Amino acid sequence: QVKLVESGGGSGQAGGSLRLSCAASTATSHAYCMAWFRQFPGKEREGVGVIWTADRSTWYADSVKGRFTVSQDNANNTLYLQLNSLKPDDTAMYYCAAGPPAGPTQMCGLRSASYPFWGQGTQVAVSS
Repeated sequence: QVKLVESGGGSGQAGGSLRLSCAASTATSHAYCMAWFRQFPGKEREGVGVIWTADRSTWYADSVKGRFTVSQDNANNTLYLQLNSLKPDDTAMYYCAAGPPAGPTQMCGLRSASYPFWGQGTQVAVSS
């Protein structure tokens, strides 16, 4: 079974940057969707960004386009989320997830129900 472990969470300042990492087991080393989600207190988990590992195509939620970047390191089976231009509204628990391709409109989506494998989450707090 796939194991996912997030790291890199912490506190940041508005306008600053943070970088999150997600280490995955070797089972996700081929053609899979790997995604980042976040959850605000009292709210449903929402998609942030996702990458299709076969060709590194990415898709993002409108709320983070132009600020956050999803990338991967194939050699280490590691997923990254670069958070730039941080806002206090970015404060949330961030989770990485892995799952099979969805297609055909796009290979990977941002619906949490599509992902069977999840990490434990890492907290991000952004101050004004």
